[in-house]
Amino acid sequence: MLPDFGRGTGEGRDSEAKLAEAVGLTEAIALDVVHSEIVKIRKASPSHLFGKGQAERIAAAIAAMEAEVVIIDGTVSPIQQRNLEKALCAKVIDRTGLILEIFGERASTREGTLQVELAHLNYQASRLVRSWTHLERQRGGFGFLGGPGETQIEADRRLIRDRIAKLKRELDDVKRTRSLHRTRRQKAPYPVVALVGYTNAGKSTLFNRLTGADVMAEDLLFATLDPTMRAIELPGFDKVILSDTVGFVSELPTQLVAAFRATLEEVLEADVIVHVRDVAHPDSQAQLADVKTVLRELGVVDAGKDNAPIIEALNKIDLLHGEARTALVEQAARDDDAVAISAVTGEGVDALQAQISATLQRSARVYDYTLKPEEGRRIAWLHQHGEVVERRDEEDGSVTLRVRLEDEARARFEGNR
Repeated sequence: MLPDFGRGTGEGRDSEAKLAEAVGLTEAIALDVVHSEIVKIRKASPSHLFGKGQAERIAAAIAAMEAEVVIIDGTVSPIQQRNLEKALCAKVIDRTGLILEIFGERASTREGTLQVELAHLNYQASRLVRSWTHLERQRGGFGFLGGPGETQIEADRRLIRDRIAKLKRELDDVKRTRSLHRTRRQKAPYPVVALVGYTNAGKSTLFNRLTGADVMAEDLLFATLDPTMRAIELPGFDKVILSDTVGFVSELPTQLVAAFRATLEEVLEADVIVHVRDVAHPDSQAQLADVKTVLRELGVVDAGKDNAPIIEALNKIDLLHGEARTALVEQAARDDDAVAISAVTGEGVDALQAQISATLQRSARVYDYTLKPEEGRRIAWLHQHGEVVERRDEEDGSVTLRVRLEDEARARFEGNR
């Protein structure tokens, strides 16, 4: 259910589209949605959120449909949650709880599971309307949808504090390991390109097409949670690290923004960011605003810093037709930092690769090198790691190359004489 206070949903977001997203989030954890609606509220009730008459109507509908879970796409206080569960005779989950449940099912790496559990515990610590059920793991998530009921609150609080402290220590170890891996990549100066975007925008589909990998890519919100990295080739680069990241979403719980900062380190370290957008979605502009908000919160977009360039991959043009498609393609053609693509059909992907390569090479400079005939490997290296703009064969058999190189590649080449 989507509470509507008559003020809109913010960022130009359409209420119907917002409700459709809530349904998608619910279906992402394999729940069968039997009913969805927008509930207009003049003023939120401190005790039940909904008015008395609305709560009674919703309770009757739940009984008639034999529904077991009510998901409210908004923030519900601990008191409201407890009172609603009693009034509706069903479990009540707010938007934060739902997203945490999805993340609990999706996380697969060590860091991902630790980050999710930490976010969940910070959320639970503020309410404790549910018991320590996530330790029992009746289902794949983190306990919102199952459990025996409330237990001793003080014991729960002590367990939560102890577990949070333990998780933070374990996360520090994982972060040190990730830092070492990142340092190794920086020593071998391969550029990093990070795919970001709203959840279900097509990032994993594009990632698979660019890398030939088989990352989970479904028409499903939060299909990807843990970051995945692969090496790809681009014009002028024999190796570029491509990173697929968790999708962003509107009103991302603050617990998750903080908890997944480490998971999104690849975005913070990226040389180029590719923002994959679902241009066929009715809320495409609002999604764009949401992604920009999260990037600002992460410090990726900062007016006072030298930010990584961002390329917009205007995805899913295969779902557009007629004037809408023509206008979008023409718009992308006029924009130096946008490319119209279809990750499913492959249309425009070559142009996107060329744009990424050109963006990576913007900071490159042209250098002249004269190499002896026996330095064939070094000549080949320059062809692989730079753009050879001119070649001149000298009379003594040596070769003079004019090559466009980035600073890191130049340092690497000149340091291996």
